[in-house]
Amino acid sequence: MRGRTRRAKQAAATACTVLAVWAGPALSACPQELAVYTDRDGAASIEFRPVAPDAAVHTNTFRVLFSQNGIAAEGVVLWTEGVPRPTGIVMHGCPEGDVTGEELAACTVWQGVIYTVDDASEVGLLPREGAAATKLLLPDFGPSVRHSSLYGEGGISILPWDVFDISGCQE
Repeated sequence: MRGRTRRAKQAAATACTVLAVWAGPALSACPQELAVYTDRDGAASIEFRPVAPDAAVHTNTFRVLFSQNGIAAEGVVLWTEGVPRPTGIVMHGCPEGDVTGEELAACTVWQGVIYTVDDASEVGLLPREGAAATKLLLPDFGPSVRHSSLYGEGGISILPWDVFDISGCQE
């Protein structure tokens, strides 16, 4: 029965994606910096935002919106040196201005490489800009949220999944 429920949810998500493509501009033409993604259960969405041209440190910014109560967390993507990897960092309630490493660790919800999965199930890395990825994989995102200050009393109780499908394009 559980497999049927998952297949039904996946079929509904696929139908919504097809409808969104049919009803408006093709999502494949959406640039990464304007892409919107939603997890399979609708618990959270990721909205990418354009980065200022003079931003040298990070290449993508985004926010994670939790549908249960509208809490938003801020995110950035930093590319590692050596073997380049897009490392995403999601933060919530960080202090303004200069912060210590301890303060930054306390407000970090999730940190890890952001992977993409295309229609052929090929895994890649988040593009810096250009055409948006079909799916995002944020390994251990849900469990990290569970162990963060976002979860619990006054926060969220419905955890997001680690895979996010493209669901829209901001104008």
